[in-house]
Amino acid sequence: MPTGLLAAAALALSAMTASAPDPLDPVAEGYVRLVLAVGRLAPGYVDAYFGPPEWRSEAERAGKRPLPEVAAEADRLLGAARAAKVGDREGALRRDFLEGQLSALRAYLEMLGGKRLPFDDEARALYGVAPPRRELSSLEFAPARLGEILPGPGPVLARYQAWKERLAIPRERVEPVMRAAIEEVRRRTLRHLSLPAGERFALSLVTGKPWSAYNWYRGMAESLIEVNTDLPRYAFDALALAAHEGYPGHHVFNALQEARLAVGRRQVEHTVYPLYAPISLIAEGSAEAGVELVFPEAERLAFERDVLFPMAGLDPSEAARAARIRKLLRDLRPAGPELARRYLDGSLTADEVRRWEVDYGLRTPEEAAKYVQFVDAYRSYVVNYSYGEELVEGWLDARAGPDPAARWAAFVDLLGSPRLPAALLARQAR
Repeated sequence: MPTGLLAAAALALSAMTASAPDPLDPVAEGYVRLVLAVGRLAPGYVDAYFGPPEWRSEAERAGKRPLPEVAAEADRLLGAARAAKVGDREGALRRDFLEGQLSALRAYLEMLGGKRLPFDDEARALYGVAPPRRELSSLEFAPARLGEILPGPGPVLARYQAWKERLAIPRERVEPVMRAAIEEVRRRTLRHLSLPAGERFALSLVTGKPWSAYNWYRGMAESLIEVNTDLPRYAFDALALAAHEGYPGHHVFNALQEARLAVGRRQVEHTVYPLYAPISLIAEGSAEAGVELVFPEAERLAFERDVLFPMAGLDPSEAARAARIRKLLRDLRPAGPELARRYLDGSLTADEVRRWEVDYGLRTPEEAAKYVQFVDAYRSYVVNYSYGEELVEGWLDARAGPDPAARWAAFVDLLGSPRLPAALLARQAR
């Protein structure tokens, strides 16, 4: 984004905040400055920032502040948030948000200081939830279930991997296929919600990352979506990735948080996004749930068959088979956090996780290795995906039932609010 636009938007936010007589405003400003300070201690902690530029400059000039000093400031702000007097539901939601984010920041500081928690305790401290424990034996996918779907003779796992390889998008076609997928989910999303004028995204292909794709939100309703091509990209996954990173996923989440909360309600705390915090469960869970919301399965199959597969130079008739397999493989979703739990708690080695993923998770050895690399880098963050999706889906079920229009309305309400995972656990609006 042009620097001038960012500065103008940030200064407007700063002015609005200064004029609002809300007892939580000093806590909010202190929280944003503190997140920026932690970002100096831990690169990657600040996922996005589009607040006043001078606050970032001050954090950069201060450099790496002593950890005890930052922790003491976190304790002070947390106490101030808890003691703040609020007079309405909106104020209570704001206070809960600041308290939850600051509590997670305080826990993260302890981790930076060398403290290690069991997986469940870490997940609760950072994201407010821990997924239920599962027996791995109950999650082992029986390859025979694919036997009648996959083409050709021979062992089912070998047939599955061979089938996937045939549906890999040629490297030179990845960008146009992904761009077409993002444009389509954007078009469909904008039927159901409004985004700020001029909202946009840029797309870039990258390598050497532990993640599959990433949305870097720049503020002013602009995102950079990066797609990692270390491993093959498949035609049957393009729409899911486009929806998750773009519409109605991360790009929409951040744009609505900025427009409705940072600007609309003058809440400066929503100009910064710390990665290891409860807000990430809402962001990732809604991005996962948004895939089916924007593209019901029958419509997804038609678009893949008629547009994406031909664009990738692949056999369109395979789209139906891909849809059937995709439905079967949803049973594997809870395996991710369970494997991470056992790996980080020491009951499984990295080799054992990789072997399980190949034998029962239907991943290639390269994909299994990339999963372990992700867990090494992001630890309990994996709870935010499948378990986050489960919680968001449950919340939508309770609020809206099966009606598509009602689900979209509840979804937009969730994305444009300061709710944290506790609201999803209760499955009720607050």
